[in-house]
Amino acid sequence: MLSTQSEISLAEQIKALNSFYTLTQEPATFTAIYDLDAILAKTELSRISVEYLKSQPEVAEIIQERYLAPVPELEKLLTYPQDSLGYCFAVHLKANNFDPAFYRPREAKDDISYVSLRRSQTHDIHHVVTGFNTDPAGELGLQAFQLAQMKSPIAIAIMTAGIVNFLNNSPELAIIMQHIFLGWEMGLKAKPLMAQKWENNWEKPLNEWRRELEIAV
Repeated sequence: MLSTQSEISLAEQIKALNSFYTLTQEPATFTAIYDLDAILAKTELSRISVEYLKSQPEVAEIIQERYLAPVPELEKLLTYPQDSLGYCFAVHLKANNFDPAFYRPREAKDDISYVSLRRSQTHDIHHVVTGFNTDPAGELGLQAFQLAQMKSPIAIAIMTAGIVNFLNNSPELAIIMQHIFLGWEMGLKAKPLMAQKWENNWEKPLNEWRRELEIAV
C-alpha cells in the first residue's frame, strides 16, 4: 500500500486505511490525522518531503537547529498591539475556542519527526498568516498551501479525504476545490513558512509578516 524503505507492519497498514476512512467521514478527527501521519512518517514520501525542505537553506537551518517554542500564553499575547501577529493569533484561538497545545505530544528525534511536530505547532499560525478559515474549505486550502511548500504526504491524505467527504455535495465541493487551488497557488508564490521563528516576533504586525513572505490575502 505504501512505498517505503522501512518495514510497515500489516497492522499499521490496516490502521492507516482505517484512519483515512475515518477522515473521509469526519475530516477533523485529530486522532486519525496523527495516527496516519505517524505511519506516513515511515514512508519514502516523508523522506522526499524532508529532503525537499532541506534543499532550501533557510528551512534546512531551522530543521538542523530543531527550533521549537513553548506553548504561548494567550493572555500575554492579547496585550500586544492589535495589528501584531501575536494578538491576531490569540484572538483566532479564543474565537474558535482552540487550545494552543491541541496537537499530540511527540519527540523530535529526527528530521521527519521534527518537521511533523513543528508543522503541528505552527498550524494555527499558518491559518492566521494565510487568512484561511478553520471551516472545511479553509482547512483544505491550508493543506494545499502546505503541499506546495512542503510536499507534505499528510496534506495529500487530508485533502483527498476531504474531497471524498464532499463528493455528494456539489456546491460545497466546488468551494473546496477553489480553496485548494488558491492554497496551492499561494504556497508556490510565498516564501517558506517552515523557516520562520514566529514566536520570536509576536509583536511584528501581521501585514508586515505577509508582505515579507509575499502572501496576498
